Amino acid sequence: VQLQASGGGLVQAGGSLRLSCAASGRTFSRYAMAWFRQAPGKEREIVAAISRSGFITYYSDSVKGRFTISRDDTKTTVYLQMNSLKPEDTAVYYCAAAVSATQARNFIIDFWGQGTQVTVSS
Repeated sequence: VQLQASGGGLVQAGGSLRLSCAASGRTFSRYAMAWFRQAPGKEREIVAAISRSGFITYYSDSVKGRFTISRDDTKTTVYLQMNSLKPEDTAVYYCAAAVSATQARNFIIDFWGQGTQVTVSS
């Protein structure tokens, strides 16, 4: 599976962005999907994950209530809707595929996409 992330950019605090991650191949539905981020000088952290069925989602405490992860298997794409953005959300965002959302949370990742930069100005 190849993953292509897009949708990053520069936004003011309080604004919104939607990230997309398009997957190649016909096995997209077999994978749970997740978004991670890495800020300068910090370790990569998980932001959100969604199960293969789409019925189970996970969010880190720092984004809960502001970000929404979703998937469209017909388009083999996973999304991250980011609202009420804060300067501390500034990071490179990566999408990833894993066997399960639980494994994604434990950084057991099968495929990584390239990152997309999100910059939130104050």
